[in-house]
Amino acid sequence: MGGAAEREERVSLELSEEIVRSMEPGAVFRDYNCRISSIDFNKNSSNMVTASDDDSIRLYDVATATCLKTVNSKKYGVDLVCFTSHPTTVIYSSRNGWDDSLRLLSLHDNKYLRYFKGHHDRVVSLSLCSAGESFISGSLDRTVLLWDQRVEKCQGLLRVQGRPAAAYDDQGLVFAIAFGGYIRLFDSRMYHKGPFEIFSVGADLSEANVVKFSNDGRLMLLTTMDGHIHVLDSFRGTLVRPSPLLSSSRIIYLTITFSTLQLSTYSVKPVAEDSTLDATFSPDGIYVVSGSGDGSAHAWTVRSGKQVHSWMGGHGNEAPPVIKWAPGSPMFVTGSSELAFVIPDLSKLSAYANRK
Repeated sequence: MGGAAEREERVSLELSEEIVRSMEPGAVFRDYNCRISSIDFNKNSSNMVTASDDDSIRLYDVATATCLKTVNSKKYGVDLVCFTSHPTTVIYSSRNGWDDSLRLLSLHDNKYLRYFKGHHDRVVSLSLCSAGESFISGSLDRTVLLWDQRVEKCQGLLRVQGRPAAAYDDQGLVFAIAFGGYIRLFDSRMYHKGPFEIFSVGADLSEANVVKFSNDGRLMLLTTMDGHIHVLDSFRGTLVRPSPLLSSSRIIYLTITFSTLQLSTYSVKPVAEDSTLDATFSPDGIYVVSGSGDGSAHAWTVRSGKQVHSWMGGHGNEAPPVIKWAPGSPMFVTGSSELAFVIPDLSKLSAYANRK
């Protein structure tokens, strides 16, 4: 019992560069037959879910590093998956080439609770509001749809001029939509008025892959196909006064006015056209971990912009891994053709070694 208590005390310490450099794959699951396309954690439990190109959705208990259940979606396929507030209920997108609906699924009894129809091409971005029932989806049909989990029909539609990446902040007050070298911020309650801020990410006009907020909402990151991870301050800047045109069908046409607030840009190997460059903030927002077009993963510190550590691809896989940091934990998870829980190696930490 003494060793267990010591480990619990150690991993609860604040993240540092030493801890990040010590992190290595712990539990590894190699029973996937193909690429893992999405990972998400439930904030109200120790559950994690994955989606993969073998049309499976798998539910894990992170605390014990065990797979609890596998649910197959052979008819529709599966691409992106997100937890609702319930620990065994998810929303996921299809990837079968003929049905681009989203589905609300109970993993407990493998029962569909609701279908969300509105997109006409593959959904490439999916984000749930952790503070309510809302979620947002972006598609290659160049639309971003706003939804309520309790209603099958979309509650709002935004047209964009490229592949969209969308995300809610942690409080659900703001959501971001990125495409074409800009990030647009919307008030969730008045999105029909258009963006209240538009930030430029410089000369990077390549397709947006993912956009995410830090837990405290102060930072955003945007990844692009050219292999760039841009980190921006989400609060500072001049208030933008766009001139949106609002039609009766609630379609918004965006006007390009912007402020430039880029803090840092990290560069990795560009990704293939059919791949996605993923990245994640640590829970404290101090570190960013990203994938790369060569299958490796890299960590940077936001404060200095320097690279802290890198991890080579585990088995020669050149697709960028999906990466997600576990909420409130010194652990992140990577998914390629295998799933790895990356945790601190206590034997490499001086504070731990001195106590031996």
